Amino acid sequence: MGQVVNSKALAEAAETARKEGKCVVTTNGCFDILHVGHVRILNQARAEGDLLFLGLNSDASVKRLKGADRPINNENDRAELLANLLSVDYVFIFEEDTPIEFLKLVKPDIHIKGADYTTGALAETPVVESFGGVVKLMPLVPLKSTTSLVEKIKQGC
Repeated sequence: MGQVVNSKALAEAAETARKEGKCVVTTNGCFDILHVGHVRILNQARAEGDLLFLGLNSDASVKRLKGADRPINNENDRAELLANLLSVDYVFIFEEDTPIEFLKLVKPDIHIKGADYTTGALAETPVVESFGGVVKLMPLVPLKSTTSLVEKIKQGC
């Protein structure tokens, strides 16, 4: 089982992992309503290395990125759910709109994003590469997204 950590514990865990020669993997997102697409990308991310550090957008950040009616689930509930997935080792809630400060704390070997992005379009790519890491894109699960679930719920289906 993973754990929800503050910035000091996050940085210490990442540093310890690196000293032990472990491959540190990161990913990030809102993870508002957990669905099979999330679980699959988290499992794929974890398979890329020894430890998975997950940066979770805070409630305020989700509102700025997704709109006033989001998140559906608060940050503490989202963090607890994610920390209880076998694939996730550490969860860190960040306030910014991008995971750059989270990535600076962890200094990952590999950073995972969904294939709905391109590495060149991600603000985090130069940050990850500055540590000698790489950004990898994972395939999405077709028709599985929090936005589509929210729309389905709103339609009463």
